[in-house]
Amino acid sequence: MKTIVLGPPGTGKTTTLLNEVDKYLKQTDPDKIGYFSFTKKASDTARDRAMSKFNLSEDDLPYFRTLHSLAFKRLGIKKEDVMQRRHYEDLGKKTGYNLDYHEYDNEHTGLFTTKSDLLRITQMAKLRGITPERQYNLKQHTQDITVKQLKQFVYDLKQYKKDFGMIDFADMIYDFVKSDKSPKFDVVFIDEAQDLSLSQWDMARSIWDKTQDTYIAGDDDQAIFRWAGADIDSFITQTGRLMRLTQSHRVPQVVHDIAMNIVSKIQHRLPKEWKPKTQKGLLSYYDDFEQVNMKKGNWLVLARTRFMLDDLEDYIYSQGLYYQNKYKTNKEQDLYDAISDWENVRKGVSINYDQIERIASYMSQNHFEKKALKHMSKDANYDMAGLRERTWLKTDKVWFEAFDDAPSKKIRYIKRMRENGEKLNSGPRIVLSTIHGVKGGEQDNVVLLTDLSRNTQKNYEQNPDDENRLFYVGATRTKNHLHIIRPKDNYKGYKI
Repeated sequence: MKTIVLGPPGTGKTTTLLNEVDKYLKQTDPDKIGYFSFTKKASDTARDRAMSKFNLSEDDLPYFRTLHSLAFKRLGIKKEDVMQRRHYEDLGKKTGYNLDYHEYDNEHTGLFTTKSDLLRITQMAKLRGITPERQYNLKQHTQDITVKQLKQFVYDLKQYKKDFGMIDFADMIYDFVKSDKSPKFDVVFIDEAQDLSLSQWDMARSIWDKTQDTYIAGDDDQAIFRWAGADIDSFITQTGRLMRLTQSHRVPQVVHDIAMNIVSKIQHRLPKEWKPKTQKGLLSYYDDFEQVNMKKGNWLVLARTRFMLDDLEDYIYSQGLYYQNKYKTNKEQDLYDAISDWENVRKGVSINYDQIERIASYMSQNHFEKKALKHMSKDANYDMAGLRERTWLKTDKVWFEAFDDAPSKKIRYIKRMRENGEKLNSGPRIVLSTIHGVKGGEQDNVVLLTDLSRNTQKNYEQNPDDENRLFYVGATRTKNHLHIIRPKDNYKGYKI
C-alpha cells in the first residue's frame, strides 16, 4: 500500500514518518526498512532517533540515507570516482570550456551551481530524462551557444568520464535504475518528496515496486528546487491513501495569514486545509535592514540570493553581534577558541599543546617566546605556572591586551561582542542564509528580505509560482516574529 503524507509547514510530516518507522521497528528487521530523503540532514535525523529509541547502531540501519547515497553504496562507487570541481576545471582546460562547478551543499543531494550553460543544460537534461537538444530548445539558458557546441560538449564530457573512469551524480541515479540495484524492503519511507527530480522519481519507483508498504511525505507548495530539476507534477499526481496533516505546530496566526496570502497566488497546487498554532505571533515591516534590533534572541536572516547577504554581514559585524554566514567560513572561530583557552589558563585550568600553540599565534615575542614551543611535550598539559617556566610567558593580562599580534579589526569586533553580552561558547545567535539554504529550518525571529536580483525578477515575471513557493517557505520558517524588509525599489522585488 502507498500512503501520501501531505502537510503544510510545521504540521509534522517527518514526525509522522518517524512514528511509522517506530511501529515497523517493533516487528521488522532494521535493515528491511528504507528511509530516504532529499537531504542528508533529514535521513540522519530519522536514523539517529531510531538508534536512540531502539538501542541500535548505525550499522543496524544501513538504508537511512539520501537517494544519491543509496546509489553510491549499491553501485560500489568510490569517492574518487565521482566528478568533482577539479575534474570539471581539468575538462575545461583540456577543451577550452569555461566550466565553473560548485557543489550546492554537503547534503548529498546532487545539486550544484554553475555559470556554464553548457554544463547546466547537459545535467538538467539528465535529471529530467530528456535529450540535451530538447533541454536546449526550452530556451532557459542565457548564454549564446549553438546546438553544435552543445553536442560537442556532451561528447567531450562523456569521453572525459570514460577516459578517467568517472561518474557524476546524475549518472548514479540512471545506473542504479538501469542495473536494478534496489534491495528488497518491507517498508520504504521517502521524505521531502516534492524536491525529487524526474530521474529520482524513477529511482524511488524502482525501490517501492519491490515493497509492500510505501510512505511518501511532502508539500508541493514547498517545492523550491524546480531550477535544479525538481519535478512537482510527479508529486502532485501521486496516487494512494492520502494522509492530510492540517495543524501547524510552528507558524503563529499573523504569519499564517501572510503565508496564506502568498500561497493563494500559486496556480498549480494541491488544495490543503492548514491551521496555525494558537499563539498570535508578531509581524513587523521595515524599509531598511538596519532598523531591525537583533541584540537579543535567535534569528534567521533570509535573502533570495547569496550576494544580498554581504551588506547585511558587514552591518552585523560592525554592531558586534555573533553571527554565521552559511556560505562563508567563520574567520574569527580560531580566535574565539584561543580566547576561551587563554581565559581558562588564567582561571587555573591546564591546556594541551595544540591550545598553547593557538594562543601563541596571537601573541608577539614580547609576551611569548615562541621558539620554546619546539622543546615542549606534545602529550603534556600546562597551567599558567608551567607556561611561564617552559615558554618564558611574560603576561597574564586579559586576552585583548595579551593577544597583541591579533588583527586589530578582529579584536575590536570581539570586544564589542563581549560588551554586548554575546556568549562565544554557545554558537551564533544569528544565521544568514538564502531561503533555499534554510529549507526545513525554523527560528523564533525570521528576517525576510524581499529584494530580487535582475535574474530572479525576470523569473518572477515568467514563472511566478516558483517565487511564490520560495517566499512561502521563507515566511513559514517563523515560530514567533516575522520581520519583513520592503524592497529598495518598489517596482522590483517580491510583494508581500
